[in-house]
Amino acid sequence: MKQFGGPAIFLDRNDINTDEIIPAKYLTENSKTALKPFILEDLHLEGFDPQSDELKNAGVIVTRANFGCGSSREHAVWVFEVNDINVVIAESFARIFRQNMFNCGMLAVELPKEDIDIILSMGNVDIDIDVTNGVITAKGAGEKTFNFTLNDFARELIQAGGWLAYADKKY
Repeated sequence: MKQFGGPAIFLDRNDINTDEIIPAKYLTENSKTALKPFILEDLHLEGFDPQSDELKNAGVIVTRANFGCGSSREHAVWVFEVNDINVVIAESFARIFRQNMFNCGMLAVELPKEDIDIILSMGNVDIDIDVTNGVITAKGAGEKTFNFTLNDFARELIQAGGWLAYADKKY
């Protein structure tokens, strides 16, 4: 199973939608890699620069509620995948976006608002995730741990590396 975690970038807003994650004008690209430079291109968030080194080095996104809402498309997950972001931690997710994360072998973790507030208050953080035990460790201005749960099927998809690898193994 791959390692989950890394430096985190904060997107401190509710309702970040799939058009902000990857604009619709790029949906005609014929490879995941072609999406790479357009990550979060249309996200308007004070202080956020989609060309920043912070985003280029991130392995984790920490955000607020209803992340990935809007149009249902795998491209919104693929653009994170090709940019080596394999974890999104949020208060809640749009259902299809969350499932697409698991289908791609990536991790979508829901934490209560209070836990998100703590992580956001820690400054620059590195996040380590123990999928098997459901533990997140955030290291920044101090160190905090948070527990999360996944249903068995989501955990199996992640451990297999996504839906295709899971299906190859099971069928």
